[in-house]
Amino acid sequence: MKKILLATAALSLTAGMALAESHGKTIRMGTEGAYPPYNFINDAGEVDGFERELGDELCKRAELTCEWVKNDWDSIIPNLVSGNYDTIMAGMSITDERKEVIAFTQNYYPPTASAYVAASEEADLEGGVVAGQTATIQAGYVAESGATLIEFATPEETVAAVRNGEADAVFADKDYLVPIVEESGGELMFVGEDVPLGGGIGMGLRQSDTELRDTFDAVITEMKEDGSLNTMLKKWFGDDTTTYE
Repeated sequence: MKKILLATAALSLTAGMALAESHGKTIRMGTEGAYPPYNFINDAGEVDGFERELGDELCKRAELTCEWVKNDWDSIIPNLVSGNYDTIMAGMSITDERKEVIAFTQNYYPPTASAYVAASEEADLEGGVVAGQTATIQAGYVAESGATLIEFATPEETVAAVRNGEADAVFADKDYLVPIVEESGGELMFVGEDVPLGGGIGMGLRQSDTELRDTFDAVITEMKEDGSLNTMLKKWFGDDTTTYE
């Protein structure tokens, strides 16, 4: 099992102070609800998945009342900035470009690989048509790769584009693609090399919400140090997933 070393020594006492000052507040947690196992809508019509379980635990430890709000991916950052909710927990990779608009906590999912999936081992990844979800780091990578990028609003549509022949391959988070490939009965397969992108997945917040960011940073650190975050990662992504040490 791969390990990622913790880098938490630099957290100051101000995080603990922010944690105490934030108790009791109602926080609206924004998510896409369409990116299993990170987040999805279950049969009861409720937000579910790794980020729902993690977010609820973070709120419990911070003594916050948290409400979940579903929002489409392509407007998830603008609606955070405009105040429709207070955080984003939606499988969002930490990037320098996004940091120009919003703030992030430390990552709660370590940097991981993105991958190509196609219906044929002969898929042309360099000169063909590759599907990606709009406004993702994967779509940005494809746009600069030489391939023709075709964008879709949801991750399901990117995979459907490969199944129906509209795209030669899809490029997305490998953890999202693994169960799809496994359940395809050989119809879909991984092709090419994995590509490491981004700085891991973190919680997005408005840049002005420094106290709230410090609060969540403190409880994420706590869950890394007591091993509970690793337990949750293995529950949702398997024993071979990258964890924290």
